[in-house]
Amino acid sequence: MTARHLIRVAITLVLFIGFVAYIHGALPLRLVDQLERFAYDARVRLTMQGTVDPRIVIVDIDDKTLKEQGQWPLPRDKFAQMVDQLFNLYHVKLVAFDVSFPEADRSSDLSLLDQLSSGSLKDDQSFLREAGQIRPQLERDKLFAASIQHRPVVLGYTFYGINVPGGDRKVGLLSPPAIPQAHAQYPLVEIPKAVGYTTNLPILAQAAASQGFYSNSVDDDGSIRWADQLTEFDGNVYVSLDLAVLQVLQNNAPVNFGFEGGEQDMAHLEDITVGTAVIPIDDQMRSLVPYRGGYRSFPYVSATDVIKGVASAATLKDTVVYVGTSAAGLQDIRTTPVSSVFPGVEVHANFLSGVLDGRVMNAHPQYLRGAQIILLLLIAALITWVAMSKSVITGSLVMLGTALMVLFGNFALWKYFAVVFPLASPLIFLLMLYVFHSLYGFFVESRGKRHLSRMFSQYIPPELVEEMDTRKESASMESESRELTVMFADVRDFTSISEAMQPKDLSQLMNEYLTPMTRVIHTHRGTIDKYMGDAIMSFWGAPLHYPDHAKYAVETALKMTETLAELNKTFKAKGWPELRIGVGLTTGTMSVGDMGSEFRRAYTVMGDAVNLSSRLEGLTKEYKVQIICSEMTKDAAPDFTYLELDRVRVKGKEKPVAIYEPLGRTDTLDKNVKALLTRHKQALTLYRNQDWDGAEREFFALQQANPGRALYAMYLDRVSYFKNHPPGTGWDGVFVFKTK
Repeated sequence: MTARHLIRVAITLVLFIGFVAYIHGALPLRLVDQLERFAYDARVRLTMQGTVDPRIVIVDIDDKTLKEQGQWPLPRDKFAQMVDQLFNLYHVKLVAFDVSFPEADRSSDLSLLDQLSSGSLKDDQSFLREAGQIRPQLERDKLFAASIQHRPVVLGYTFYGINVPGGDRKVGLLSPPAIPQAHAQYPLVEIPKAVGYTTNLPILAQAAASQGFYSNSVDDDGSIRWADQLTEFDGNVYVSLDLAVLQVLQNNAPVNFGFEGGEQDMAHLEDITVGTAVIPIDDQMRSLVPYRGGYRSFPYVSATDVIKGVASAATLKDTVVYVGTSAAGLQDIRTTPVSSVFPGVEVHANFLSGVLDGRVMNAHPQYLRGAQIILLLLIAALITWVAMSKSVITGSLVMLGTALMVLFGNFALWKYFAVVFPLASPLIFLLMLYVFHSLYGFFVESRGKRHLSRMFSQYIPPELVEEMDTRKESASMESESRELTVMFADVRDFTSISEAMQPKDLSQLMNEYLTPMTRVIHTHRGTIDKYMGDAIMSFWGAPLHYPDHAKYAVETALKMTETLAELNKTFKAKGWPELRIGVGLTTGTMSVGDMGSEFRRAYTVMGDAVNLSSRLEGLTKEYKVQIICSEMTKDAAPDFTYLELDRVRVKGKEKPVAIYEPLGRTDTLDKNVKALLTRHKQALTLYRNQDWDGAEREFFALQQANPGRALYAMYLDRVSYFKNHPPGTGWDGVFVFKTK
């Protein structure tokens, strides 16, 4: 793994650790929290039913009620009349009050009667008798208590946490707890604790079927997404208003915890059950409110119409009634995921409706945290691998595809499994990984790529620059000694061609020749050293190192001859002369690097192998072939079949070298070529053994079979010469060239 890979891994690791810390609550990320809430709200709005639930009715203390029945607080006898009407006239199942009654009724008429009875009329027996008869009608708290007694009526109240100023006050009377001495029963379960409360008047609390506390759960943005379900006070556990309603609906059904896996601790706590109702909860004893729609997803009936007996009987019959208010002046308007103006009483109705339908989402399965971390780990591994090995476009497509997979997977969990899996955190993690890796690639790796391009773009194709960067090789223009394969390619009789053409036409001819030749060299991973008039010098194996450089060089030479044959057809159509080339190849150790003067420098090669390649290109004219390679190149590229031309000692070299003509890839040659090679080898053996008659016979036969090969006429001339001038017993079969 290279240094660049390690840096990318470090980038991923830092982000991964940060998000794991966020998942465990050790690192607050408010923006992620905000986006998570936004994503949750969007899913709620996208999947909510949008229908009206007729099973639950809201009796609304609206502006109409306040106008007709009196200012708030309404006299308790009005509530008594309401309850009597709901049960006696409308036959509802249950009435729950989203209204508290912690203080005695403050109606002035009873106070006035008491003042008169103890004041100026205290001695008026007739008045006192009348007062005694009237008084029960004015004791409105008793009237209200009498109306709710022995009926399924649930009252609400408020618990105070330790952070509430003055929250340790205790006003009113609590109902019996749902789980007495909870710590003794569930020592490993942690339940939010209250330090005080404000409930209802004892006379009302004792008369009601049950009481339940109001939820205080409000997110940081002021929206109500959660509802508190259980609170501990003085060692006992009490239920919310909605759980109390569920209990009374099911004949005071008990409340139990549901654990996954047998262990009764917070890690295995999944839900609470009330009779047949199963309610998923989180580690703070909260449940998500399953909103079924926007405002008025339940029938609303004005409280004054109920009191007067003019409400719709069909609407109210056999329903659960929540008594609350939508009047703006009574300050029970909330913000929810479905609306910024939402009556608090309808939050209760939504929760009860969701419980009855089994629509409460599970936001705290025990595997959730581990699943989040696994998802982040998979995203981290994928994006890091793509960043290290793929292009920017591929990386962008993978990022987009991964985001879509996360979105669709998350929506499937929501819709089909009722699981609220975090959406914003994996998407933000994915985006941050993409952005940071892209920035690193642009400012660091691209800088290195641009540096490579500046150094080598005039010598090698962009593909090799890209590969050099991908392989993260140490690229330098400093001179070094390396085994390479070098090629010289020259146009035959170029002087005659140039003399016969106009300069403009000659320039166009060379451009149309050099461009495709250069393309062939680049396609086969070659490095252009220089153009020398009509000649091209190139090499393989630098600056990008690869061991099979000789193979690419031989392939290039063969492809150049094929390309030239096609070019000549075009040249002929234009009236230009056809071109012939000679190509010399050799493999060996040479110096490669940036060489020159302080005025001009070039990335080039130098050494004996370079000189030999130039000599071999010149010998193509002597042997009348297009390509000649040395035995070093032949040995380094064994996938090709070669025709041995000769053993020569070129000018400036003492050591002889065998030279060959590449015929093509071995796996593509036919049997006729193989037969030629066998007879050719036999003829050379006879020639080198100075069996002149036998050699003459074989070369003559080869010439007759291959009239296009001038090589055999050359050997026949040599045999004729050696017959008259034998080379002697010390002859090694090497032909010496005195010129370049």
